Amino acid sequence: MTVLLQTLVKLMHFDVESNTTTIGLPVNNSLQAQSLVCWLRLFLIFTFATASLSATAQVYKWIDSQGQVHFSDKAPASGVAEKIGDKLIINSYPGSDVTEAAFLEQRHRERLKKEGMRRPSVVIYSTVWCGVCRRAKQYFKANNIAFREYDVETSSKGKKDFARMKGQGVPIILIGKARMNGFDAARFKRLYGA
Repeated sequence: MTVLLQTLVKLMHFDVESNTTTIGLPVNNSLQAQSLVCWLRLFLIFTFATASLSATAQVYKWIDSQGQVHFSDKAPASGVAEKIGDKLIINSYPGSDVTEAAFLEQRHRERLKKEGMRRPSVVIYSTVWCGVCRRAKQYFKANNIAFREYDVETSSKGKKDFARMKGQGVPIILIGKARMNGFDAARFKRLYGA
């Protein structure tokens, strides 16, 4: 192997004045020499790559005179060693079978959940007799929009907030910092960012 290696290294050098390689292989021009050197380099790389694939490490196990167990990639100079390279067990697990569709569905659910966390909070001030309030709450539920509700007639917080906002009618819907008097689905979508 070393003689082959030395020969290949010599072939990789080209003498421009004599138009020959260092081992005397004649070539017509420098372009041909460059091509030859390129092919020889590729051959050399291929040779080393395939040689390294066939070289496998061996593991030896032996017990010394004090009863100590040793493992090494080299056999001991004295004594008997057992080759255990073929008996080694690699700790691994097969994993779970996940289909592409299941993976994509899970990723989609996680994205929706993250988007929901970034959405503005929704608070509705309403009354039990208000039909527009009922329609707004149905819209929120149908579109999985989380909201808090305060009744302006029965809830002390609802009464205080309604008075502080100088409410004239219901519903009053707060979307983050934006306020909407009444309910319009298209306007809500714009304010909510849906």
